[in-house]
Amino acid sequence: MEPRCAKYAIGQVVRHRIFPFRGVIFDVDPEFANSEDWWLSIPPDVRPHKDQPFYHLLAENQESAYVAYVSEQNLLPDETGEPVGHPQAALLFESFKGDHYTLRPRIGH
Repeated sequence: MEPRCAKYAIGQVVRHRIFPFRGVIFDVDPEFANSEDWWLSIPPDVRPHKDQPFYHLLAENQESAYVAYVSEQNLLPDETGEPVGHPQAALLFESFKGDHYTLRPRIGH
């Protein structure tokens, strides 16, 4: 089975469909590329399929900022229009315009 094309883009601000956090995408895997232990740690009733894009996010919730790894099925576009408050966002991105960030030129690939 061919990996699907990613629905979301690097720099896009998204939110989790179930859990109360949002973040900015800084990398995309065309399909699951984390450890089996990580995948099995997700409760079976909400465990995503592996054959979909997975996104690396600079994420934030009410308590903290962290890096998250989230399946495409569990993401939605963030409609707040607000930038993400993650402290590492300024290292990777140079500007924020409404719903997305622009990568710093030296980081683009």
